[in-house]
Amino acid sequence: MRPQAPGHSQLDQLVMALFGRRKSTIGLDVGSGLIKVAVIDHSRGEPELARVVVTPLLADAIVEGEVMDPGIVTDAIRMALEQCGLKSRDVVTAVGGRDVIIKKIQIERVKEQQARELMRWEAEQHVPFDMESVELDFQILDPEGSGVDMSVLLVAAKRELIESKIRLLSDAGARAAMVDVDAFALHNAFEVNHPDAMSGVVGLINVGHEVTNINILDDGVPILTRDITVGTRRFREDLQRERGLGADEAEALLQGYDRSPHLDAVIEGRGEEIAVGIERAAAFLASSSRSASQMRSVFLCGGGARVPGLAEALGRRLRVPVELANPLANIRVREGALDGLVTDEIAPLLMLPIGLALRKAA
Repeated sequence: MRPQAPGHSQLDQLVMALFGRRKSTIGLDVGSGLIKVAVIDHSRGEPELARVVVTPLLADAIVEGEVMDPGIVTDAIRMALEQCGLKSRDVVTAVGGRDVIIKKIQIERVKEQQARELMRWEAEQHVPFDMESVELDFQILDPEGSGVDMSVLLVAAKRELIESKIRLLSDAGARAAMVDVDAFALHNAFEVNHPDAMSGVVGLINVGHEVTNINILDDGVPILTRDITVGTRRFREDLQRERGLGADEAEALLQGYDRSPHLDAVIEGRGEEIAVGIERAAAFLASSSRSASQMRSVFLCGGGARVPGLAEALGRRLRVPVELANPLANIRVREGALDGLVTDEIAPLLMLPIGLALRKAA
């Protein structure tokens, strides 16, 4: 892995691999409930969303990030890529979860090559993995600084996690041209579409099918990530078990636009879990950082972001503004890119795949 000097975003080069210059980039997000693909055309200078494909997965094909039925998943990936209408099967994908560690550290100010030589030793002090089993990368966050110490963002991912993702794609007839980190891909789309949120401490919360990813950004840099096992699946199960609703009725409430007493009751409990997770992440950051800044706002994305009443409940609980992040807010969308999809319903799902598709060779 070879870091390069920061460009538009300090994180543009903090990835697991680099791939050749192409006009279009295919971002592939393999989620627990859906396969999501975004294609971005980079040929006109300004990124343009050219195609979006969303393919559902059968229940329990992926459970808590573990692929339980590879055949079902690879078939869904193959189908989604075919619907993109591109000959290329080179994709940008990502890894995340407990086997990826992101940590902001302070080290003695040295030149980049010296930092690279020091990084494995530094990682041994901060990463709870066997160093022989991980891929490491880092980014100097203040390369122009003059202080005795410098801030470095350290990333470690278990090699097995990366290799299993590459094998899955290979079995689906695709190639991982780049393997990014979930938190950085989310940040990539967030930065493009919400530039005003790149100052202070901000929470970017991705509410998925089974897991909610909590990402804390400090001046636009994602320096802390946490996953909690609460997602729309738990909301649906609570509606069925505690409120006596059928599966279809529960799903309709979650994907609808209106509040209901049933949904409010479930959100009160599950929303509390998400809020506590956010508070704990922010508290940990405050205790381990020189910055005493309080979180100024929270943005929601992912399929659970638009559950009616969730944003309002989190806002009351956290006492900060909570709003939906929109990955289409500041990006050109080609006519027909979202054919067959309802924009308001699909937009919250696209932060990760768009963030992946925004990657391109320098």
